[in-house]
Amino acid sequence: MALPDLSVDLGRGLVLANPVMTASGTCGFGEELARLFDLRRLGAVVIKGTTLRPRSGNPPPRVVETPAGMLNSIGLQNPGIDQVIAAKIPPLARYGVTVIVNIAGDSPAEYQELARRLDGVPGVAAIELNISCPNVDRGGMVIGTHPELAAETVGAARSVTSLPLIVKLSPNVTDIGIMAQAVVGAGADAVSLVNTFTGMAIDVERRRPILARGVGGLSGPAIRPLAVYQVWQVFRALGGGRGRPARVPIIGMGGIMNARDALEFILAGASAVAVGTATFVDPWTALEVVEGIEQYCRRHGVQAVRDLVGAAQEAAGAEVEQHDGEQGGEHDGE
Repeated sequence: MALPDLSVDLGRGLVLANPVMTASGTCGFGEELARLFDLRRLGAVVIKGTTLRPRSGNPPPRVVETPAGMLNSIGLQNPGIDQVIAAKIPPLARYGVTVIVNIAGDSPAEYQELARRLDGVPGVAAIELNISCPNVDRGGMVIGTHPELAAETVGAARSVTSLPLIVKLSPNVTDIGIMAQAVVGAGADAVSLVNTFTGMAIDVERRRPILARGVGGLSGPAIRPLAVYQVWQVFRALGGGRGRPARVPIIGMGGIMNARDALEFILAGASAVAVGTATFVDPWTALEVVEGIEQYCRRHGVQAVRDLVGAAQEAAGAEVEQHDGEQGGEHDGE
């Protein structure tokens, strides 16, 4: 049979060769991975969170391993947008890979200025608005937990750039579907989810939190079932189901370690996926996920990966709809 079509359309002209990208904050500015394999074999590289001014990040210790995952409290360490545009994007763009810039700010005005500076920069294919980082004291998750403020932030960025806007959502909310609807209504071309869950680890001998900041963002396989369910919820909140696509594409992430994990997100409603924590374990993981998805499509006679998006929604039918209304309780990061 012919090779399966792995291409995905994320809106506003952003078409990826395949649905696998790196998650922001897990591969620096891409050059480390470029030493290992051809970055063009990935759908896209999302570079680490970038702010208006340089940030040194949080004091150490700021990473701790946990069962089936890790907590990080990096604090958006980066050289600032001017240095990223001048020194980080050009060499990455020369590799011929699709580059998505993740940006973070303390206010809608800062996000607007970041988007303005990136508009028209050669090699930048899209912007990801990180409104969900749990590891900073201002901006970040504060914006990502208030629908009105999130919508204002997206609208501010939308007003100054023609680049595709992806909005990264926080799982640390009561209803992630409401957040998705708010940012899409304000002009988001796609949403990515989920960022990390807020968590903590305590040194029982010293009787104090291990991370210097106290709390951090939990990522890794421990969060995957939670993340898959939130993708499922957002797909429905954005009108997906019964053969209908969601209003905008969804990028799923959270504990993807192999192709089967990635396919869970796609079947739940994600058009693309991002590999993050697994890269620290095996830097070839994202590439192996691409190859695994292609093999799955061949094995099952799937002609195009987009045909799998939300397929599990149809299989589940009304039964899951009933359970969706019976959940008790409530429910990134750099």
